[in-house]
Amino acid sequence: MTDATETRTPLDLADLAPADPAWRDRWDGTAEGVVVLDLGMQPPADLFPLPTDPAPDPEHPLRMVVGARSGLAQLEADPTTPEEPRGVEPAALVAQAEAAVDHAEAAGFVRPGTRVLEYPSPHGGTWTEQLARRDMVEVTEGPAELIVDIFGMMHDADQRAALLERRDRLSDDGVLLMQYHTLAAIVRGGIWNALRHGHFAYYSTPALVAMAAEVGLTAVGAWEFPLYGGTIMLALAKDGSRWGGQAPAVTATVERETAEGVLDPARVAALGDALTASAAAIRAYLDDAAARGLRVAGYGAASRTSALLRASGIDATRVVAVADASTAKHGRTMPGGRVPIVSPADLVALRPDRVLLFVPDLLDEVRRALPEVEEQGGRWVVLDPMPREV
Repeated sequence: MTDATETRTPLDLADLAPADPAWRDRWDGTAEGVVVLDLGMQPPADLFPLPTDPAPDPEHPLRMVVGARSGLAQLEADPTTPEEPRGVEPAALVAQAEAAVDHAEAAGFVRPGTRVLEYPSPHGGTWTEQLARRDMVEVTEGPAELIVDIFGMMHDADQRAALLERRDRLSDDGVLLMQYHTLAAIVRGGIWNALRHGHFAYYSTPALVAMAAEVGLTAVGAWEFPLYGGTIMLALAKDGSRWGGQAPAVTATVERETAEGVLDPARVAALGDALTASAAAIRAYLDDAAARGLRVAGYGAASRTSALLRASGIDATRVVAVADASTAKHGRTMPGGRVPIVSPADLVALRPDRVLLFVPDLLDEVRRALPEVEEQGGRWVVLDPMPREV
């Protein structure tokens, strides 16, 4: 991954543009915030048009704002309507779920007979199988002794209402487990294409722990995993519960991320430089591939892929197709550039010289599933988000 700080010109808060006057902080409702990342006009990330659908595809502004009081990084505005076909859970996500549930079990949060309520991500990702194997009782409303939120709450436009709902569904000694792609990892890795329509919040651990404290929740555990460059599982319990006060692991994570600058909008704005650098590098890579007569395809029609294609100027003249495991996406296209979405088998049949991998965590999985790509002389190119040939 790219360290976004390598190319960043030091910024001051005064250098950042204020949020749109109509914007209100999704946590505290205030109007004080600054823009830390601007991807310009972008098609909805969950729109996968048919080749026969009218063009051009709709586009909307896509900007990340940091609230001045809350410190929460968030989507400024989203006029889109979710439409995304269901994706297929990557093996890396399944492996991370197994590890997370193991840690939760060791901490005493997962026990046979426990009433569990889950808030999964609309993109896929659930612990249903792992929890069922441990004889837990799935419920659809509270009170629940365990609430699991896997990249779920970030899809709620009203962040305070969403956290209050989860708190109110907890039993007195219940635990809320929240999994999120930490803003610290996003900034550290220059993962600017994590920003997309439909993702209303990008949590740093300091901001989320403070939000929880405001509504009477204490962070009683924290674990970090390598998924997406840095994923956190935070355990929250009601103040005064049997789980005690803030855990040392939480304090250590808050201190580390604060030192990295996640509460400083000028530091978070390094993502803008990462955007400029990686988009230029991807264009240069494709220019070189075209000059050498190489056939380039892609893999991973994920929600983050759309912004990467648009910002890098990638269309069907540059990439012949994007393969994806989700059958619901086959026969459709990526918005904007209208690159066809095909099956993994169709990708192999195209005999590409290079395959751009838009979701780095899939690398081991796709190399095992599609050895023909390399057997035919092709190479995988990980975009994380700078191009890196494997």
